Amino acid sequence: MSEQPAASARRPKGEPRFPGGPVADPAGSHHERRIRSFQPRRSRVTTGQGEYLERLWPVWGLDIDGHGKLDLNGMFDGLPVVLEIGFGMGEATAEMAAADPGTGILAVDVHTPGQGNLLGLAERGGLTNVRVANGDAIILLREMLEPESLDGLRVYFPDPWPKKRHHKRRIIQPDFLTLAAPRLKPGAVLHCATDWEPYAEQMLEVLNAHPAFENTQPDGGYAPRPAFRPLTRFEGQGLDKGHVVHDLLFARVAELPSD
Repeated sequence: MSEQPAASARRPKGEPRFPGGPVADPAGSHHERRIRSFQPRRSRVTTGQGEYLERLWPVWGLDIDGHGKLDLNGMFDGLPVVLEIGFGMGEATAEMAAADPGTGILAVDVHTPGQGNLLGLAERGGLTNVRVANGDAIILLREMLEPESLDGLRVYFPDPWPKKRHHKRRIIQPDFLTLAAPRLKPGAVLHCATDWEPYAEQMLEVLNAHPAFENTQPDGGYAPRPAFRPLTRFEGQGLDKGHVVHDLLFARVAELPSD
């Protein structure tokens, strides 16, 4: 029997959806008007997901409010930290965390059911190296992370925004790379993956042209899928339909270009 929608989703008007859980607009007045690279999804939160959100958010969750720098060293007990932007339902994130307990994963998304699901996966798997962040990754990078605090950045299967008029919403753009580069340590790898061929081509072009990153592939092309990136159900469905998945691995250069 499938889980029913969480009772908290039918809360009286004005009450918090998940007491102690993620808030709807964490940045509040600190949020600025700009083109969004993500589309919030309004799917139902199950009873189990809601329970995880209410109980575990105070332990492993954080809202991206744009106020103050995060102490990643304290948050992850000194582990090297990789930022993952957009984790869906969190299955791949949990699998990577279990396979590499010596690396902390700061996983960011705005999808509430996925946040609850990942918290549940982390608890059931005993994964103490996962933290779940709610809100805009741009605000997180720009205002809440210290320079050279990240050991890696993962952007797996971001929204391809296939219509030409929406291409400006794609997250892998020169401005995003310029923002992310100083938060990465020298040599840290930005790992992108997409099954949308035109987006893969744009990613490759933009990354190869950016002076803060260098392709890990000698031929300047796509990389084989690393063994540490799990084959997700979503990816498997795409492969069954004949989609081609491209991985791109680019390392941050030792010395960032001056402005």
